[in-house]
Amino acid sequence: MKISLIAHDKKKDDMVQFTIAYKHILEKHDLFATGTTGLRIQEATGLKIHRFQSGPLGGDQEIGALVAKNEMDAVFFFRDPLTAQPHEPDVSALIRLCDVYAIPLATNMGTAEILVKGLERGDFTWRNIIHEKN
Repeated sequence: MKISLIAHDKKKDDMVQFTIAYKHILEKHDLFATGTTGLRIQEATGLKIHRFQSGPLGGDQEIGALVAKNEMDAVFFFRDPLTAQPHEPDVSALIRLCDVYAIPLATNMGTAEILVKGLERGDFTWRNIIHEKN
């Protein structure tokens, strides 16, 4: 599966802790991330991650483009709902695209843990059917 990892500045530590905790699951998949988040995860875990631009510089849109082409299977986006983001329209667009294309999206640690456990169980195999159609 292709999985994106994104975190706002105040949530980056949470994302790093999440990827450390679930490295044994995530390492079996193709990982993508926005710039700084991806770098922090790589440094902490050694996971191989394709890094895009940072979110404010277009990284959210790069991931959104993959979602729109059905080339992303899940998005883990730890958002900071209490801080205004200069690229909020990009954030909203990415979330909307996940809804349009039925891409599983976790925006907080609680939902992320449920999704990653589902990933471990094989609950995402329905995505293979979509890949076969394309």
